[in-house]
Formats: sequence, structure tokens, C-alpha cells
Amino acid sequence: MTAPLPSAALAPPAPQPAALRAMPLVFVLIWSTGFVVARYGMRHAPPLTFLAWRYALSIAAFGIWVLASRAAWPRGRAQWMHLSVTGVLMHGGYLGGVWCAVAHGLGAGTAALIVGLQPVLTALWTSARGHRHRIGVAQWIGLALGVAGLVMVVWNKLHLGQANALNIALALLALASITVGTLYQKRWVARCDVRSANLVQLGAALIVTLPLALFESGHFDPRPEALGALAWSVLVLTLGGSSLLYLLIQRGAATAVASLMYLVPPCTALLAWWLFGEDLGPLVLGGLVLTAIGVALVLRDARKAARG
Repeated sequence: MTAPLPSAALAPPAPQPAALRAMPLVFVLIWSTGFVVARYGMRHAPPLTFLAWRYALSIAAFGIWVLASRAAWPRGRAQWMHLSVTGVLMHGGYLGGVWCAVAHGLGAGTAALIVGLQPVLTALWTSARGHRHRIGVAQWIGLALGVAGLVMVVWNKLHLGQANALNIALALLALASITVGTLYQKRWVARCDVRSANLVQLGAALIVTLPLALFESGHFDPRPEALGALAWSVLVLTLGGSSLLYLLIQRGAATAVASLMYLVPPCTALLAWWLFGEDLGPLVLGGLVLTAIGVALVLRDARKAARG
């Protein structure tokens, strides 16, 4: 995602097979840093205020990219509306819910566990609706192993008194937003240039986030840690991670894409161990193994269904 894409194309050119195989791994590594960034950035800004700055700067970055490359804009009023809905859900609702839940005392591991249930909801929906990518027995086993692995990974981060009705509700809002947003985008958003699509989505997220941020107490304190967290959020998480998520949803079954979220909490645990010295004992390592097996089963069955 470093070089400008041809302006005549409505969608980025298809990557070579090796690059396509690497996209899920790169996405997981990028997305896993989100909780680490929250740990750094939330000390110096209220959650929605930080996110409003993130959206605004990301819009500026994508705007420069779109203008410089003359990227094509989405066609038709309906596509603008669909992209706006996904922006509110997948940026405003998901990120806003997670950041506010953590700000109100929910541990990052607990938030990761709740949001990590997305593949289960996606699988239940696709199966109930009888979509072409129907969930098979192996996928259900993979989903169950993934949940078990997630519980093992974050179990050592759960503490008494950490959860309450408010922060649990905010985390559930984030879970619902990313799940509905993923399914909505797969169903309604036509293939279009990822740069202009992200610009529309971020604009919609900023429109709903900024008014709420005005009611927060506190302000953005531009210390080096906060500026570094903001730069990483804009350049890596938004420009890189969100663009990859958009492409992955376009190129694969919704359940296969959602199953990648299983790897985020384990990778976050590894990053926290490396950066902050958090414990990585046998329980967490066992969860990593179960999660990897679960994801492998889900993706393998999804690929078979897609070929069939």
C-alpha cells in the first residue's frame, strides 16, 4: 500500500499470489497494535477526542493521496451512502466503543475477548441466512477452538471489579458495530478504489464522533507519547490496517475475513510481553496454539466453500 494505484481503476489491481497470501498476516500484525496504541495515547487525551484527531488527520492524508493519484471516486449516491454507513459502524462504532470501554475501566484483554467474538456472530448470521459460504462442521469446530483460545489468552488479564454495566455495554457496541459493518460492506458496497472509499468512511466517522468529543472533559495533550500514538494510528492503523481490512472483505468470504480477528488478542498478548514485560505463561501459550488451529480450520473450510 505504499505506491499510488492507477487512477483509471475503480479498485486496486489484484496482488500477486504471494502478496495476497501475506495480506492477512500483515493485517493481523497491524490491527494487533491498536490496544498498545490505546495504552500509550489514552493517558494524554479523552478517547473520542483522540479518535476525532485521528479521523481528521487520516482524512487529510487520504485526501492528499486521492488528489495526487487522481483516484476514482465511488459511483452513484447509493455507494456514498453505503460507504458512510460502514464508516460509522467500522470506524466510529467499533473504535469508539473499544476506546470508551477501556477509558471507563475495562481491561484491554477483556475488550479484546469481547470484540474477538465477532467470528462467532458472523458465522451464525451467514449460516442462518443460508448464504453460499455456509458454515461446515470443521468451521464450527474451528470457531469453538478460537473462542477457547481467546479465553485462555486473556484469562490472566481479567480482574475482579474491572467490568461494569457501562464498559461492558460499550464493548458490546463495538462488537456489534464491527460485525454488522463487515457484513454490510460485503453485501452492499461495490468494488471501488480503497483510497477514496476510506476517505468517505472516515468522513462519516468524524461527523458522528466530533460532536460527542465536545462533551468530554479534558483535552489532547501534545506530548511525545501522544503524538507518536497519533502518528501510528493515522499512518499505520488507519491508512494501512483499515485499507487492508477493506480489501480483505472485498476479496474473501465474510466468515473467513472475520476469523482473522481471532489472531488479534494473541498477537496483542505477544506485543504486550515484548514491550511491557507482561506475563506470557503456559495458559497464554496454550491459547495461542488453540487459536492458530481454530483459524486454520475456519480459513481452510472457507476456501473450500469458495472454490465449490
